[in-house]
Amino acid sequence: MSGTVEARLAELGLTLPDVPAPAGAYVPALRSGVYVYTAGQVPFVNGVLPTAGKVGAEVSPERGKELARVCALNALAAVKTVAGDLDRIAQVVKVTGFVASTPDFTGQPGVLNGASELLGEVFGEKGRHARSAVGVAALPLDAPVEVELLVELAD
Repeated sequence: MSGTVEARLAELGLTLPDVPAPAGAYVPALRSGVYVYTAGQVPFVNGVLPTAGKVGAEVSPERGKELARVCALNALAAVKTVAGDLDRIAQVVKVTGFVASTPDFTGQPGVLNGASELLGEVFGEKGRHARSAVGVAALPLDAPVEVELLVELAD
């Protein structure tokens, strides 16, 4: 059953994707007490990475921001696998984002705004969070961006 969070996603023209099987020895999300930690989520759309490469070279910062938004949506889908219902999210606590970028690119925070802005649109004040935006040399599958979430659940 869809709750108010999924209704808000629908208003934004978004639906939660299926969570792909892990590509390694890990789980997509893990609950510990009232917290849910997600594994890093790349911007898969229907199981396919729509864009590959480095931000600042093959990938524009604007496209990177769009892909960060997709990563956040994928992370919410992973949260749902252990929370059962996204309406249980009391607070998005932390977003950690990795941007595969050229050595001279310094716009990682702008790219990660794609994820942060989506969470704000969906959760309002509950979507305000701490964040790290880290530039890296490469990500799995040559993904331009990867996002992980830490959320607190209401019990």
